[in-house]
Amino acid sequence: MECVKTKFSIKDLENLSGVKAHTIRIWEKRYNLLAPDRTNTNIRTYDIKSLQKLLNITLLYKNGYKISKIAEIPEDKIHILVREIATEKNIHNQALNSFKLSMLNFDYSLFYNTYNKLLAEKSFREIFYDTFIPLLNELGVLWHTQTINPAHEHFISSLVKQKIILNTERIQSLEKPNKTKTFVLFLPENEIHEIGLLYLNYELQLKGYHTIYLGQTIPIDSLTNINNFFPELHFISYFTVTPPEDKIEDYLQEFSDKVGFDNNYLWLLGYQARHVKNKKNHKNLRVFKSIIELVEEI
Repeated sequence: MECVKTKFSIKDLENLSGVKAHTIRIWEKRYNLLAPDRTNTNIRTYDIKSLQKLLNITLLYKNGYKISKIAEIPEDKIHILVREIATEKNIHNQALNSFKLSMLNFDYSLFYNTYNKLLAEKSFREIFYDTFIPLLNELGVLWHTQTINPAHEHFISSLVKQKIILNTERIQSLEKPNKTKTFVLFLPENEIHEIGLLYLNYELQLKGYHTIYLGQTIPIDSLTNINNFFPELHFISYFTVTPPEDKIEDYLQEFSDKVGFDNNYLWLLGYQARHVKNKKNHKNLRVFKSIIELVEEI
């Protein structure tokens, strides 16, 4: 597995910038905006500087600059101009591009600098909804199209997790829960995608609820003893990869048998959760389509 991706195909540029490959070719031919290398079989390849330039050009283009005018701007002035137009209206678009470059270069400094610039204009909640969620959604597409590899995804995901945990710790250090309802947040066995769960823990604590964060790959048997400490619990879990569709009903039945739905609630999110059927068979079971929908409920 490569450590740093230094060469990109035109399809990679399309996936990362949102500009169609056909349009990129036209920009190259008519305006010499990019100068790709060629393989022995005449296939275009681009370096990281070309990608960065294209992301900057895209930002200018989306903010009303004509491609013919952008082509006349000296290359060393394009980056300056991008910074000058980085107003609150489009700062999250620039941030998305910066976070992508941070990921591709494994660049901690670029991530932190970009995040701090956003924080000067927005709250952490706004950053998560306006920038981190779109970024994470794009990661899935980039990974499936092989534009990035798992190392890139894990690098940027770990930095997002750090920010969620840091902001959660700040709440914990300032306030004690002021609401009696208790939420238990966990992922089923072999499930490791916890960014959504971490953020929900932040939202719950921000609203003053008591939470018990258990995290990744928790067997149902590990949940049973918690019932001995609290009379009523709201369990929250993400079914992103597991359990598979044909095992979901078995999982819910096991949860019902060992934990119980009589005095407890189970709230689910995630791709696999959409396969939950016969919700009426399990009292107090709910499936949410998004973080926003669940947060509105609490």
